[in-house]
Amino acid sequence: MIQSFFQTNLTALLLGFCLDLLLGDPHWAPHPVRAVGQLIAGLEGPLRRVFPKTPGGERAGGTALVVLVLFFSVGVTGLVLALCARLHPALDFGVRTLLCYQLLAARSLRDESGKVYRALRDGDLPGARRAVSMIVGRDTEKLDETGVAKAAVETVAENASDGVVAPLFYLALGGPLAGMAYKAVNTMDSMVGYKNGRYLYFGRTAARLDDVLNFLPARLAGGLMCLSAFLTGFDGPGAIRIFRRDRKNHASPNSAHTEAACAGALRVQLAGPAVYFGRRVEKPTLGDPIHPVEALDILRANRLMYGTAFLSLLLLCGVPLMVLRFPF
Repeated sequence: MIQSFFQTNLTALLLGFCLDLLLGDPHWAPHPVRAVGQLIAGLEGPLRRVFPKTPGGERAGGTALVVLVLFFSVGVTGLVLALCARLHPALDFGVRTLLCYQLLAARSLRDESGKVYRALRDGDLPGARRAVSMIVGRDTEKLDETGVAKAAVETVAENASDGVVAPLFYLALGGPLAGMAYKAVNTMDSMVGYKNGRYLYFGRTAARLDDVLNFLPARLAGGLMCLSAFLTGFDGPGAIRIFRRDRKNHASPNSAHTEAACAGALRVQLAGPAVYFGRRVEKPTLGDPIHPVEALDILRANRLMYGTAFLSLLLLCGVPLMVLRFPF
């Protein structure tokens, strides 16, 4: 029974990964992560009104948000899968595949960062700023071409973990329910997990839970990105060196692992000071400025990300499927 569960989920994950590479994220189609985002936005106001406007009250409200979002997102996913399983095994498998596809983001990450590259290539700096503002949390209005390119490279590197390796990890471990739980927490962190006046206390539970869930996937992603550097023609030894040296150069325990590996592989310097909500935030740099960051580094970062994605698929899905199908 357990073997059948894992074999079904892993096969669905393999097909879902292929669908993500082929189709990406059509914006016109319903998407569970967008639904989770709407749920978070809809619950925040009522919860703030219910709980006291004190640090303790805001923490309690943020904790209630995490509980409610997980309850509804995982609960609805479970009910849908249970209903499909009762109707027909093929329907259950099809919905599992669809969910795996929708919870992965390699193609959409490439597509969205590609818009930034094309705008920079065409000399359209305002367009590049608008495009990069869609995929980063920092202020982009005053970024120059190097700043825009660096922001895009950083988000590709960071989301190689959050948008690809971590979802693969949880989908392989527990199927769509575990994958949905991870994406719900990660979405909450991206929406309310800021250390500013509005979310310092309200978003604390979501941010800390996201740190816990990303602890293993972030380190796995960083290591695999170093290996990807060798396989995709970049500086593999440099990736390992900078990964080991700079992967802890971030306030978050997880964010710098893939960014450090990417910086070393591309021989560029990432991170450093950035402006968030009008406030300059000083952050340590990652990597050495051997080459200035340029628009082409966006394409290079995507090649590195794709290599990392395929290595993750092989490790988390391909190898377990082979073991289940041909046990020693």
